Amino acid sequence: MLAIIPARAGSKGLPGKNIKLLHGKPLIAYTIQAAVSSENISRIIISTDSKEIAEVAVSYGAECPFMRPQYLADDNSRSIDVYQHVIEELEKRDGIFINEFIVLQPTSPFRTAEDIDNAINLFKNKNADSVISYCEEHHPIKWHKYIDKNGRFENLFENVASNRQLERTSYFPNGAIYILKRNLIESNNYYTENSFAYMMDKTKSVDIDTIDDFNFAEFLLATK
Repeated sequence: MLAIIPARAGSKGLPGKNIKLLHGKPLIAYTIQAAVSSENISRIIISTDSKEIAEVAVSYGAECPFMRPQYLADDNSRSIDVYQHVIEELEKRDGIFINEFIVLQPTSPFRTAEDIDNAINLFKNKNADSVISYCEEHHPIKWHKYIDKNGRFENLFENVASNRQLERTSYFPNGAIYILKRNLIESNNYYTENSFAYMMDKTKSVDIDTIDDFNFAEFLLATK
């Protein structure tokens, strides 16, 4: 299966995060090495607008046969459009047809080759349209609020107080794994009735977006 690792240069939360050294190794290297060790991944493509990121990625075993155009590297660029660009470029250059692929974000350093293979096996066994990694939410989603510019609460849901023990457990996407069929992204979607969750625990679900996330990952690696 084709693996796409999206890694643009711009990051407001943590500048340069994709190649920032995490416990002595570029952040993106953790994802590439997990993909290289996977039994199911046949090719690893980096989608980036940065030559520096491309060079680091290639040194760890990925390919960067083309650079990402700038219009797909802005803050408002859609991930689905990035995936479509990679597929179309590969098909044009190599004369192949890509029906399914896996997306591995470089900000999830604790996702393992075993996680990748288990998720791909789930995708195949279920003949799924998509498999996306999720993590358990430890607080009821009904506790969540919007907060306006004056600091006042605004409801996301009907304002009904209830005991935590009575609430159904909810889950959130942790950003580590997206396995998608081509026709799904062509319809601008990630989910159908034939989509399934690959469950990951809290520790493996660290998603690095800020310096606090990065420091927490450093702590976990140092105390592993």
